[in-house]
Amino acid sequence: MTQAPFLTGRTALITGAASGIGLAIAKELAAEGASVILSDVSAPALEDIRATIPGARAVAADLSKRDEVKRLAREAGSVDLLVNNAGLQSVSPIEDFDEAKWDLLVAVMLTAPFLLIKAMLPGMYERDWGRVLNVGSVHSLVASPFKSAYVSAKHGLVGLTKTAALEAAARSRNVTVNALCPSYVRTPLVERQIADQARVHGVPESEVLSRILLTQNAQKRLIEPSEVGKYAAFLCRDEAWSVTGTAITMDAGWLAH
Repeated sequence: MTQAPFLTGRTALITGAASGIGLAIAKELAAEGASVILSDVSAPALEDIRATIPGARAVAADLSKRDEVKRLAREAGSVDLLVNNAGLQSVSPIEDFDEAKWDLLVAVMLTAPFLLIKAMLPGMYERDWGRVLNVGSVHSLVASPFKSAYVSAKHGLVGLTKTAALEAAARSRNVTVNALCPSYVRTPLVERQIADQARVHGVPESEVLSRILLTQNAQKRLIEPSEVGKYAAFLCRDEAWSVTGTAITMDAGWLAH
């Protein structure tokens, strides 16, 4: 007898789903039987992606705006799996850091996850099952220069993860909340950093990968989005119930130093 995929009958909402890690997680969860709701800021890009995943829904939303986040939550309805992945980057010394960009990064990567968790947890409690996965970063745990907003938001996301996990554990034995913290992944977000990193560090763009991005990695490789997707899917299994309130690293040995 063939066993059904382990997420059959579950619904997942993934933000930042039009590319990179979000897309990889969406594809992996769909392959495991979940009905996926894809969200990103660009409706055309999102629609192109939706067409590649059978049965997927797409809801475009600007997560820097609270009313848009709340609209997304309403349109998504009750979900069993929430993946807070949407993110962006800005590279600049603190004294030159654009305050509007600070507000934008914190809104998208910390406030929006809080609002979506707030909206989705009650349904998970009611059904006595749920998974919240916050996509953090190695920069949720350590800092690098010139990334004050990103590092601050990602550190805050780990604090939110731990708090939500403790509250969830008191309400249900089957609702978990975790942060997945990879080092550099081969995504458009990382590719777009190269010119900025070259500028602030004063090195050629061709040397950014070896001299800046991978210098802390023990394994000198970029992580592939599909590898993050498979790890995320594992955390959604019933057998992963004991993994909660954690910042799980995929850091290629960065933090072993």
